[in-house]
This record gives sequence, structure tokens and C-alpha cells, in this order.
Amino acid sequence: MKVLILGGTGAMGKDLVKIVSQYAQQVVVTSRSRGSKESNIEFRQGNAKELSFLNKLLTEHWDVIVDFMVYKTNEFEARYNQLLDATDHYIYLSSARVYADSVAPIKESSPRLLDVINDTNYLASDEYALSKARQENILFDSPKKNWTIIRPYITYNDERLQLGVLEKESWLYSALKGRPIVFCKDIYDKHTTLTSGKDVAQGISSLLGKPQAHGEAFHITADMPISWQEVSDTYLDVLESHLPCRTQLSLQELENFLKWRTNKYQIIYDRLYNRRFDNNKINQFIDTSKFIDARTGLTECLNTFITLKPNQFKVIDWKEEAIKNKLEKTNVSPTEFLSFKQAVKYYVYRYSNFSK
Repeated sequence: MKVLILGGTGAMGKDLVKIVSQYAQQVVVTSRSRGSKESNIEFRQGNAKELSFLNKLLTEHWDVIVDFMVYKTNEFEARYNQLLDATDHYIYLSSARVYADSVAPIKESSPRLLDVINDTNYLASDEYALSKARQENILFDSPKKNWTIIRPYITYNDERLQLGVLEKESWLYSALKGRPIVFCKDIYDKHTTLTSGKDVAQGISSLLGKPQAHGEAFHITADMPISWQEVSDTYLDVLESHLPCRTQLSLQELENFLKWRTNKYQIIYDRLYNRRFDNNKINQFIDTSKFIDARTGLTECLNTFITLKPNQFKVIDWKEEAIKNKLEKTNVSPTEFLSFKQAVKYYVYRYSNFSK
């Protein structure tokens, strides 16, 4: 099997590369930061969203293409035919955020936001959940059926640990610096579903090259929901074992939370929903009951990060941090800034009357 993985360096992609390399003869992974070859895994350096780079890749024919790239709808429309023509099986990574709110466990046939929401301002945007659904429609409407749509939900590993809409750069960074974790009261008691990136990768792998998966959509999630309160308690318990005292959790009303946190639509049209999934469809290919329990998985991943990677944070949003600190009446240490520009940005928003 000859497999091309576009953008396979994230929470799911890294594990998928390892899994697929165990049975595929050739695995090619695109990466903007590295070009190398290790046994049957080759990293080709370049941006897979750039057509010149992509066109060169698609002159070859692939048994499977797994596409982790995030496109605008017009970008996807311009290249999907070329992608389908270059492979026997195209795997499109969508998102379970496409689904509308549901009291019953969500099935792949459950209503999507795009189909039922009447918010004209939201529908006028190409926000992530809408753009994914629109790109799904492009595939659904195609006469070619050599594609499979994957809808993962919230995934985690030791580099990506989420709390509601917050990445670790927004909550874990503050905690390790001795400040409270600031979270949203309205999200705190909602139930969600978190799945390890490795488990989702196993699920994707189970579908590769399977004709019965062609023309179908699958969500790949853990079976058991978990409340965000349970997630935060899990994080706090782990932190307590590494820090001198237990980290405090500050719960803000939604109005204040939105003063510093972006992604309004992600909050309103996803994180304020209770999310539970019916996995009968994907269980034809993989047993999701064997996926790791979220509490166990999150504990392992957070321990690994704190022990082995405590300084490996991505860019800190100092404007966001400043507005959050202003509302909470907390401050950062000047030693945290890596540049004069960062310090100026922080202090301007921390001590001015500027709104977000």
C-alpha cells in the first residue's frame, strides 16, 4: 500500500503515521518544517495548501490519501477533484463539530448545524463547523465515491490538552506559573467526549482501503462522555502532584469569558452543548469500547508533558492573557516575556481601558 498523508504531524497524524507504516510499503507525509526519510516513512517538506507543491505530489497515484489540511470552502472546491483522481481512497478529515445540538446520542445521520441553524450572521461566515459541512457537501454531491469522511471530535495527546475551548497555552501555562486556571461557568457542567489521538488514528487506519467505507461518513470518538468539571478536576489532581499547592479554578460567567476568549461560535454552537455519540457505525471496523478512558488518558498525557516537556508551549496570546488577568486582578512576572514587544502588548491591554 502506498499512502500519502497531507499535514500528518498533529495529534492524530503522528500516531497514524506510526500505525500505517507498520503495514504500508510507502508512507509519505507532508511537513512544512522537515524533510527526511526513515525506513518506509518519507517526510516531504512543503505546504500542502500550496497548489504547486500539491500538484507535484498528485502527479503520482496513491492507494490512499489522508487529508488533515484545513481549507476554506473555495480552496477545497478548487482541488477536491484532483485529490479524488490521484487516489483509490481519499480520507477527508471533517469534524464532529458539524453536528447540531442533540439530546439523543449523535449518529452520523443526525442533523448538522448547516442544515438546521437559522442564525443568519453565523451562516454568512465560513466558520470551522460550517466550512467542514460545506466541504462534506461537495463530496456528497460528487459522482465519484472513492472518499470517506471522518468526523473526529475533541482529541488529545501530550502536546494538546484542551479545557473547553482553551488550549494548554491558555490554561496550563497560567497554572504552571502559579496563577488560577480561568474557565467558563456555563461550559463547566456540560458533558463532552474526549478521545486520545492514538485511538482516533487506530480508527482511521481501520478504514483505509476498505471499499465498504467509500461514500460514507464516520465519527470516531470514545464511547463514554465526561463533564468538563471532571476534566478540570483531573487536571487539578495531576497539577497538585507536581506543584507546591493545589491550583485554583476561577469560573467566569459567559459574558466575562467572552471578553477575552475568541471563538464565540465554537462556544455557542458546540461547547455549550452536551456531546455524546452513538458509535455503532464505526464499530463495524474497530471496537471503540477498548479506547482509553478519558480520565486515564488525560492524566497520562498531562504527567508526560509536565515531566518531559514543561516549557514546550506554543505562542502565548499576550493580549488574551492581559484581558483575562485584568478581569481576575492577577499579573504575570516580567520574566515571562521573551521580547520587549510582548511586554508592551501585555501592559497596554492589562492597564488600559481598551476593549477586546
